[in-house]
Amino acid sequence: MRGARRFLIHWQNILGLAIVGFFVLVALAAPRLAPPPDPAHFSPFLVVKGLKSQLPVPPSSQTLLGTVATGVGQAQLDVFYTLVWGTRSALIFGLVVTFSTALIGLVVGAVSGYLGGSANAVMMRITDAFLAFPVIAAVVLFQQFIGNLVSMPDELLTANPVINTPSPLMLWIAGINPLMLALILFSWMTYARLTNTIVLRLKQTDFVQAAQALGAGSSRIVFRHLLPNSVSPSIVLAARDVGGMVILEATFTFIGIAGNSAWGGLLTTARRWVIGPGGNVLTFWWVFLPVTLALVFFGIGFSLLGDGLNDWLNPRQT
Repeated sequence: MRGARRFLIHWQNILGLAIVGFFVLVALAAPRLAPPPDPAHFSPFLVVKGLKSQLPVPPSSQTLLGTVATGVGQAQLDVFYTLVWGTRSALIFGLVVTFSTALIGLVVGAVSGYLGGSANAVMMRITDAFLAFPVIAAVVLFQQFIGNLVSMPDELLTANPVINTPSPLMLWIAGINPLMLALILFSWMTYARLTNTIVLRLKQTDFVQAAQALGAGSSRIVFRHLLPNSVSPSIVLAARDVGGMVILEATFTFIGIAGNSAWGGLLTTARRWVIGPGGNVLTFWWVFLPVTLALVFFGIGFSLLGDGLNDWLNPRQT
């Protein structure tokens, strides 16, 4: 209760919770807010038919936030539809990547800290090596590697080489998100370092030494005593990372390296319309402003929520 009071006395914490709650509600209500025309062939982008224009169409009763002209004939993308479904995909991506990286980092940090000595030194040097490897290089590497695997004319990847039927293995490989995989494998190190420092300190506490004296096994000590008492800082860090991962996905999608962010894809389509006739950036404001605000508030919301969780979980906060 005291932690909840610390959380609620700051308006920034309440604002962060409200922003995150709003995005969660939009993600859950996406099928009702923007029903897909064909659930069997779902896409986060909706091509609006019947609009005879090669320019973006402003908001109307038919398209609540207007459309973005794709530059291919008269095809137009519905901004509202992409914003709604992009919220769901962004939330899933951010939570999956952050949860996975936090889990890996927590386990590595706790185990290495408990083992101590040379084992801890080796595991932390490996962690440092991962820290030194640039994420963008990992993204490009996985993108090329998975792309080459999918395009391989290998009989091992096809169920029936005669009719070229994709095998389950090939379908599984094709379904891997290279950006998600790269971020998971090269973003856990901060959690490992943070947890390792805490566990090294907790090992010297009386309750851990008492558990060892009573004959508790290593796995019980790590997962029953050390991890639960060192997880709070990682929860705060994870809350902040959710927004960061989503913004990173949109960035990689926008620059065309990897990722399939709906928000990033919408910005990619809209960038040719940012500057309107006469250099007026507000001529086609709906093509970039709503999705940009969505990304900004998504990042701010989870950052504020992380600060709020720090108030809640840190007993030293006043």
